[in-house]
Amino acid sequence: MKLLNKVMVVTGAAGGIGKALVGELLKRGAYVAAIDINEQALFELKSFYTNDHLSTHIIDITSESQVASLPDLIIKTHGAVDGIINNAGIIQPFEPLSNLSDQTIHRVMNINFFGTLNMTRAFLPYLQKRDEAHIINISSMGGFLPVPLQTVYGASKAAVKLLTEGLYAELMDTNIHVSVVMPGGIETNITKNSGAHLDELEAKRSKYKMLQPQEVAEKMINKIEKNRYKILLGTDSKAMDIFYRLAPKRAIKLIAHKLLSVIHSS
Repeated sequence: MKLLNKVMVVTGAAGGIGKALVGELLKRGAYVAAIDINEQALFELKSFYTNDHLSTHIIDITSESQVASLPDLIIKTHGAVDGIINNAGIIQPFEPLSNLSDQTIHRVMNINFFGTLNMTRAFLPYLQKRDEAHIINISSMGGFLPVPLQTVYGASKAAVKLLTEGLYAELMDTNIHVSVVMPGGIETNITKNSGAHLDELEAKRSKYKMLQPQEVAEKMINKIEKNRYKILLGTDSKAMDIFYRLAPKRAIKLIAHKLLSVIHSS
């Protein structure tokens, strides 16, 4: 779906990948409704882009009632809605499952999975009325490859992956394109923003070449405009996708060894 003059909704839009996606969409002539729970960050986003194609909306995507009112608000603002990019997500603290509180588990699942589900259900009836539309859900490399100390995060992103795959099967002969995005390592503040900051891991990960948000946004939008169903971003995601399908047990041991050696080093 070519994005010129299309109205796209982006969640988690005020920083990181979301902010880069907003910029890339605007560059390609789309109208963008930027969704985030952080009012100050949305204000800064609006000030940064200063584009009359951009609107900002303070919404908690885990609230069904807030999300339910969003399609009509965006249509009132932009006249239509042609696609959604469910980008908002957080990770968990780097702790084993047994150490996680109910509150932490529910927060990760509510934002990553139920937030995506709420948005998809709310916008689907409106997208079905368009000549062409697109739903893009961002999962993760961690959604198909288990990562130790991120078990609940991985479960939430695996749920997003399967939700999107099921949606694709249901809509494959309709006007709605469906894409699932599985990025690898990206240079963002997700650990800090998720309350999962770990000094040693941050220091180590900075030594490895990771995708930059702008690079992710450009690659993602290129593939979205080509209506790609499965979008793997980063050499790590592409390589581990193949490795995990060929030798799942070895792949799990490899990623576990690498991550745990980083965390346990001083």
